[in-house]
Amino acid sequence: MSKINSLKSFFLKCKRVWLVLKKPSKEEYETIAKVSAIGVGILGLLGFLISLIMKIFA
Repeated sequence: MSKINSLKSFFLKCKRVWLVLKKPSKEEYETIAKVSAIGVGILGLLGFLISLIMKIFA
């Protein structure tokens, strides 16, 4: 019985979140894409620098 109740509770929470969701505007989408691209670029550069340092000292 508790599995059925927990599953029911999960679906009610999912429904609540689904009702609050909204589609992002074009401006919001572009901002999120830019920030994500900058983050990926920074992580890539950091990985490249670490790789370079490892090759120099190894």
